[in-house]
Amino acid sequence: MKIILISSRADKVRTISLNSWAKGLLSVLLLGIPVAAGTMLGVKIADGRWELLFDNSIGEMQHQLVVQQEQVNDGRDQLDSSLSAMTVKLAQMRSRLVRLDALGEQLTEIASLEEGEFDFSATPGLGGPDTPLVTEVANSVDIREELSTMFARLDHTIDSRESQLQVLRSMFSDNKLKSERMVAGRPITKGWMSSEYGMRTDPFHGNQRWHGGVDFAGRKGSDIIAVASGVVTWSAERSGYGMMVELNHSDGFVTRYAHNDVNVAKLGAIVKKGEVIAKMGSSGRSTGPHVHFEVFKNGRTVDPATYIRRTSR
Repeated sequence: MKIILISSRADKVRTISLNSWAKGLLSVLLLGIPVAAGTMLGVKIADGRWELLFDNSIGEMQHQLVVQQEQVNDGRDQLDSSLSAMTVKLAQMRSRLVRLDALGEQLTEIASLEEGEFDFSATPGLGGPDTPLVTEVANSVDIREELSTMFARLDHTIDSRESQLQVLRSMFSDNKLKSERMVAGRPITKGWMSSEYGMRTDPFHGNQRWHGGVDFAGRKGSDIIAVASGVVTWSAERSGYGMMVELNHSDGFVTRYAHNDVNVAKLGAIVKKGEVIAKMGSSGRSTGPHVHFEVFKNGRTVDPATYIRRTSR
């Protein structure tokens, strides 16, 4: 192989002859430099792409971490909010239960029910098989399940208390209604029994006469009260009785209150047990201020003493 060198001056020309080793070295130099440069450029480009890809992956991971952290925070806020709401509800239910227990104890005492029949201080019976959890759950789930269990127990307790109160209220109403309509007690608030039921010496002529009621003596103008709730079927003067009030009660009972100074209850009125229906006087066939009290059962007079000593249970 020959290399011809031409000078800037055309009069000089040189020729160089290359052997095989020189040829190989020159080929390596001429071809290797571009290849090496291309390779280095390719590596550089590849490194840039990997760096860009790595940077993108890191950025995506950081974004995912931020999103997950926000989700965790949202979940924690929701859990805290739920727990707060459940705690408030739990406190309200406990307060409600305390009020129900207090009311139940008071009604039980007022109604004079047997001890133990309605025990509001005792925890209602609960039961069931114990089923353990097979796997552990997150703390938040445990807390929710625990609160749910507490709510269920309180709901059961409150339902039990309300059921007892409903029965107690019904019994109390029945007892009150029964007490209201039952003929029992004295027809006066002040005074004493001056004459009993049955045969007696007549105060006007001294002969033995039948006395179909009992007499309660007292001060003129003292209150005369109804011994049971009923309807006023007479409120006027009546021969031998003077001013008299007659009440018609349930179960075939009728009561009479005679020799009054003034009748308070009007004809047709509905009166309650213990209500003032007249004022004590000495009208009609009477020797002094008193009330003549009679009790009729199914149209026949009966001894009022039995009902005067009677108490409603």
